[in-house]
Amino acid sequence: MSDEEINRIVHGGEFRFEEAVSYFDKKVPVTAGVFYDLADHYRALAFTVSGYTEAQIIKKFYDELLDALENGTTMEQFRQSMSGFLERQGYEGLTPFQADNIFRTNIQTAYQAGHYEQMTDPDVMRLRPYWQYDAVNDSHTRPSHLAMDGRVFPADSPVWDTWYPPNGFRCRCTVTTLSARQVKERGLKVETEAPQAADIGDGRIVQVLPDPSFRHNPAKRPFKPDLEGYPEALKRAYRSQAAKRQNKAT
Repeated sequence: MSDEEINRIVHGGEFRFEEAVSYFDKKVPVTAGVFYDLADHYRALAFTVSGYTEAQIIKKFYDELLDALENGTTMEQFRQSMSGFLERQGYEGLTPFQADNIFRTNIQTAYQAGHYEQMTDPDVMRLRPYWQYDAVNDSHTRPSHLAMDGRVFPADSPVWDTWYPPNGFRCRCTVTTLSARQVKERGLKVETEAPQAADIGDGRIVQVLPDPSFRHNPAKRPFKPDLEGYPEALKRAYRSQAAKRQNKAT
């Protein structure tokens, strides 16, 4: 996703989805120790920031990012607010790179989760039953993501359980929907499996895998109220957050 699109998301433009806010609001802030003990497919339910061990710090990051989605905070405002808070707690402030990494990755994840909810509407699936992976194609694009660019799979393909973006920190990839007519007119090939390796056109053969910790679809595991089957650490964090929200509401 481009910087312009990021700006439009957080300023309430056409890319801002209520579904994105709803998705992020349901995440549970946990320490990095808890987060990395979770299996990959549960990590979409949790939120953390590496390098910080205090729950208060993690919660502040979470609150600032939720505010960005709800009220249009910019990345620079996020950095300034978090840096001031961290410095008051005895930490160093965020560098521009750190702020961009944290902000872009989380905003992109929430956006893509909202996008997924819209694309999987039964009427949309019926009219546009194919999805195409879309990488940015510049010098910053990861080779493995470049290898996926332009590939088309059925919308209900299990490929999207692994390859739905973001597929790495600061990943800018997205997915577009296609009708059967568009696939035919554009001469596109519909594939059934993602390649294990691919030639990306410059003589390099690359392994085709998302980055570690991004090999799952973040939109496919929303929290269920009964928390059945969830890891105990995630249950405790969720119940604690729910209790705080209840107290705040009353």
